[in-house]
Order: sequence, then C-alpha cells, then structure tokens
Amino acid sequence: MKRPHIRQHLTGDRGSASAEFVIATPAILFLVLLIIQFGLWSHATHIAQAAAAHGLAAARINDGTAAKGTRAAEDTLTRLGQGPLRDTHVTTTRTAATASVDLDGVTSTVIPFLELPVHALATGPVERFVDGVQ
Repeated sequence: MKRPHIRQHLTGDRGSASAEFVIATPAILFLVLLIIQFGLWSHATHIAQAAAAHGLAAARINDGTAAKGTRAAEDTLTRLGQGPLRDTHVTTTRTAATASVDLDGVTSTVIPFLELPVHALATGPVERFVDGVQ
C-alpha cells in the first residue's frame, strides 16, 4: 500500500512551477533589456542624423567652412547626445561643389558588452551666389 504513495511522490510534477519560473524569468528580462537596447540605439541614430544635418547646414552655406560644419555638429551632439550616444567622431569635408558630414559613435550599453555602432552621413551641394544677370 505504501508503494503507490512513494511512486506518486517520485513521478509527480510537484515543484515544476518553480523550475519553470527560474528558467523563464531571466529569459524574459533579457528580452526586455534587448528591446530597451534597440530603442536606445534607434534614438542615438536619430541624434546622429540630426547632428550631421546641422553640421551640413553650417558647412554648405555661402560663407561656410568644414570647421564650422564640424563645430555645429559637435554642438548639436553636446546638446542632444549626452546619454544615448558616446565616443563620437565628426569628419566634415567641403569642396567647391559639395559638403559632407560623416559622424560615427557608439550607443550607450544596457546589456553588458553589447556596443552597437552608430553612423550618420549627410551630403549636399554647396550654396553659390550667382549674379542675377541674364
């Protein structure tokens, strides 16, 4: 009579909910952190694009220079990118016909050792004054 009672304890699923909880909780937390990391990367990408656009606007105007474009991009990064974007590097070039701002950086990490790169490039023609003579 005692044998079925012992077998029931040995083959039952008592305590399985705790084991499932121990396995599922870290997986769910990792997925939540992954979603947050992706959102942070997306935000950092938008900041980099805005900084590159501001730098391009300063570099391509009639009296603009590459140095003014770099300064404008770095000022925008200082105002917007203090949290989500770090280790930034801005390169601005201006020729007689075009100007471009190239920005590289890294997203701040939520998940350890996961550093996502951020890149933005803005290119456009340089403004030129043309006399109104026809």
